[in-house]
Amino acid sequence: MPYLYRAPGPQKHPVPKDARATHSSGQSFEQLRQECVHKGILFEDADFPADSSSLFYSERPQIPFVWKRPGEIVENPEFILGGATRTDICQGELGDCWLLAAIASLTLNEKALVRVVPQDQSFGPGYAGIFHFQFWQHSEWLDVVIDDRLPTFRDRLIFLHSADHREFWSSLLEKAYAKLSGSYEALKGGSAIEAMEDFTGGVAETFATKEAPENFYEILEKALKRGSLVGCSIDIRNATESEARTPFGLIKGHAYSVTGIDQVNFQGRNTELIRVRNPWGQVEWNGSWSDSSSEWLSVGAAEQKRLCHTSLDDGEFWMAFRDFRTHFDKVEICNLTPDALEEDAVHKWEVTVHQGSWVRGSTAGGCRNFLDTFWTNPQIKLSLIEKDEGQEDCTFLVALMQKDRRKLKRFGADMLTIGYAIYQSPRKDEHLNKDFFRYHASRARSKTFINLREVSNRFQLPPGEYILIPSTFEPHQEADFCLRIFTEKKIITQDMDGDVNIDLPELPKPTPAGQETEEQLQFWALFEQVAGEDMEVTAEKLEYVLNAVLRKKKDVKFKKLSLISCKNIISLMDTSGNGKLEFAEFKMFWDKLQKWTNLFLQFDADKSGTMSSYELRTALKATGFQLSGRLLQLIVLRYTDENLQLGFDDFLNCLVRLENASRVFQALSTKNKEFIHLNINEFIKLTMNI
Repeated sequence: MPYLYRAPGPQKHPVPKDARATHSSGQSFEQLRQECVHKGILFEDADFPADSSSLFYSERPQIPFVWKRPGEIVENPEFILGGATRTDICQGELGDCWLLAAIASLTLNEKALVRVVPQDQSFGPGYAGIFHFQFWQHSEWLDVVIDDRLPTFRDRLIFLHSADHREFWSSLLEKAYAKLSGSYEALKGGSAIEAMEDFTGGVAETFATKEAPENFYEILEKALKRGSLVGCSIDIRNATESEARTPFGLIKGHAYSVTGIDQVNFQGRNTELIRVRNPWGQVEWNGSWSDSSSEWLSVGAAEQKRLCHTSLDDGEFWMAFRDFRTHFDKVEICNLTPDALEEDAVHKWEVTVHQGSWVRGSTAGGCRNFLDTFWTNPQIKLSLIEKDEGQEDCTFLVALMQKDRRKLKRFGADMLTIGYAIYQSPRKDEHLNKDFFRYHASRARSKTFINLREVSNRFQLPPGEYILIPSTFEPHQEADFCLRIFTEKKIITQDMDGDVNIDLPELPKPTPAGQETEEQLQFWALFEQVAGEDMEVTAEKLEYVLNAVLRKKKDVKFKKLSLISCKNIISLMDTSGNGKLEFAEFKMFWDKLQKWTNLFLQFDADKSGTMSSYELRTALKATGFQLSGRLLQLIVLRYTDENLQLGFDDFLNCLVRLENASRVFQALSTKNKEFIHLNINEFIKLTMNI
């Protein structure tokens, strides 16, 4: 059946789900409002002050802004007047048409709207100059509190405003979103799908209209019927085309909302139409089926009323669907998830969320083009178990989002180029190494690596186990990310970097008498010389011995071992507990030192005398340590230099402290299981002071 969105009748507003309060005071919206009412004052938000710092970060205002409350701008202001509708959104002087297009789409979904714009606020009884809005951010809902002071010039709102100047919900919503993003300036430029996701917790799917499937009309019809938010735009080839007007009245590089889809009987045939809105509130399509086109003369008054056709220049217009596909280049659909819908939703997804980071030197490996570092990226194992109904494959959608880049714009951060690849798992519950990717191709991957906040694609793969690897295109680029996996059937996922496995080898036995090498005999002579008559080595003596020996090694970069490092070594090897090393204990350590030295040389690929932080994971694994991604990141930050290299002294310090921490943990947990309330990961971080 053809579908045209119609606002539902009066409904009881659902109570918003729990959202995390974000105000620096730690108080909720209601607590702050009651406090202001009790004191008889109007709320002033110190977190987002009414000054230029909330407006711009890279420029000064061109005109003298004056911050005013709605009651100082008009008499009898209203929060919402006659319902929140798409005509309440008119763009001001800020280049945030993408946000306004998303707000216009939001008004078409009653349930989503009242989640973002809570109905427990107004300019009536209980007014205290405070309002709040709720946004989805990286798998959780946030409650953003603001005061109602808005930037004006000559008593007119500068930015987003309603067509009715007494209505302020949309202006306040824009302010709350600016606060979430760090400033109004941070809202310049973007994609409507970004805000659509923040309004719903949904996931994006993007279609190129020229390459869309044959049933594209049905896809859009179903999306609108499900309450999905839909936006569209025309691509630009260069910066000079931005906001250029075409001969047909459309604006290039501009974000539009799709607000309806339907069919009309025209000259005895059903014609597919689509309704689009320009957030400017004016400037419309002037081709066939535009507001004043001759086609409407053949449509009866009742049918025109059903389609809400009007000749007003309000920014909203109908056009033939075939023309839509010809003139628009991209359509973005924000599919709603269980997080945004009630129990009686038409469609549900199972959602699995993984939060992670790309950290320079440990987990920022770049794409497969950079084989030497690609394997160090975070790895997530997917177990696809249930086939789709009547199908042989499993359908799932992967959405990779880089976090907080808009908020970081004031510090010079841009959107990174991101994507992901999916490999068949070799059925090993461990982080895959470089050799695996050298000889195995991916089974699926994102269509492209692109500098958008989120990259999402739908896949169909046979049941089985797979490894999903999210990455930036270039290595060494840092960001936090949120990875969401949507399926119609339940799946099992596992973070391959989440566990700490310690496999401590037995202490090596002393070399039998008479079988010592020349180097060992020389070392025995040195030991006798340093240890003295008691034949025991203190930390001070150990410091002298090791520095003397290791400085002679020309194939490793070595600075100096400190006294504290030598005390850690004694703590590791001292079996008698006297704080000194007898020769047998020292000999065991020497054999261990030889093994560690050989490992260091093995992973010093360029023979520079240092080891790359990206090879540290494999080197540690060879010594018995398979660490979590988070713990590895901390170790890299602690022990590597600014070029992400570490010398042998840092490598030795790291190994000694790791072994000490893990041995203490095992000893304590064996003696008294109730004594240890931390896992091995937390315990190592605590004892290594990282």
